[in-house]
Amino acid sequence: MFEATAPDIPHVALFVFIPFCKIKCTYCDFNAYANLARVMKPYADAVAREIERTATPTRPHARTLYFGGGTPSIVPVAHIEKILRACQQSFALDPDAEITLEANPGTVDLDKLRALRALGVNRLSLGVQSFDDATVQRLNRGHTVADAAQTYELARRAGFDNINLDFIYGLPLQTLAGWRATLERAIALAPEHLSLYALKVEEGTGLEFQIARGKYPMPDDDLAADMYELAEEMLAAAGYEQYEISNWRLEVRSWKLEVGSSKLEVPAPSPISNLQLPTSNFQSRHNLTYWQNEPYLGFGAGAHSYFGGVRYWNVLSPVEYIARIERGESVVAGREEIGRELEMAETMFLGLRLNEGVSFERFQGRFGEDVRVKYQKQLGELRELELIRVSDERVWLTSRGRLLSNEVFWRFLPE
Repeated sequence: MFEATAPDIPHVALFVFIPFCKIKCTYCDFNAYANLARVMKPYADAVAREIERTATPTRPHARTLYFGGGTPSIVPVAHIEKILRACQQSFALDPDAEITLEANPGTVDLDKLRALRALGVNRLSLGVQSFDDATVQRLNRGHTVADAAQTYELARRAGFDNINLDFIYGLPLQTLAGWRATLERAIALAPEHLSLYALKVEEGTGLEFQIARGKYPMPDDDLAADMYELAEEMLAAAGYEQYEISNWRLEVRSWKLEVGSSKLEVPAPSPISNLQLPTSNFQSRHNLTYWQNEPYLGFGAGAHSYFGGVRYWNVLSPVEYIARIERGESVVAGREEIGRELEMAETMFLGLRLNEGVSFERFQGRFGEDVRVKYQKQLGELRELELIRVSDERVWLTSRGRLLSNEVFWRFLPE
């Protein structure tokens, strides 16, 4: 469990794991469970108590709060509110904090979305995965393409103006033409953010079993690479900026402002200095915490935390988690001390996921080390392989490097 021991506590990102699902998707290896609605209320109570147990007189500063899962959108709004209020009481949550909730199509109606928005949830992440009904059915998603389109429209009507859509590519039987059609439909909706993930067949999943039995072929890595490059091309043409290997944000081309009774539209960024312009650029501020290797606290069954040079994680079972909280026991299942060498390595390969890469100045300020000296050998090898580029200020992945990112990342791990 997190314990504050220093008066100067850094900012943290807050993550709440909701392990409940309507059904389990074939590709999913997350700590998620179907048919556990009976424990939703005691689980929310337990999470609120875990959060309250972190309270300190100095109230750590929090900039983001993320409800992930599982499927947080199937939980009653009252339970989300209880957890959110516990976070507000135990942490100094920014007035403009990014508060994200993951949702699956078909699991929310207009009233529920409006209630979530009224609570302060200001970013919605919809797990669409595909705009092809046959593909969605093979994944056992439990929704249709029509459900996804309707949920998106309801979210807009409920006042959400920062929506992410999740998609998976490289799926068995998925074609390049089918992927293009999914991208075209996603672009037509104009969400503020898109997350595109290559399928990884995880051990112990239903999909692994189906492939082993010959029901579906193994994913084609070359085809997946073609799909990734197609996405880069189409999204760039549609006005989306890629800022991380798997993430794109809609570029803000103008700001619509109301000044008194007048409405103005000015270019973004604007040279006008005496107006308070919106600061959101639609990047996932919460996920930037992970990619910049900054501290975060996780609450709930199986949630992970990283704080004060220690990474630790909670017990997986929601029932055991609830029981431990009720008995006043620790819910931590394991911990790992992160030494200086590993922290530097993780800062490198997490930062390289970002298109901007790793800033030499920022790394020097954090560790007192020059990246170009510390990792001279690695940088030389990777430049020769044309997987990275290096300037006077930073190092970043090439297009080829993004496709072969694992070939880059492992080289920074301590021997």
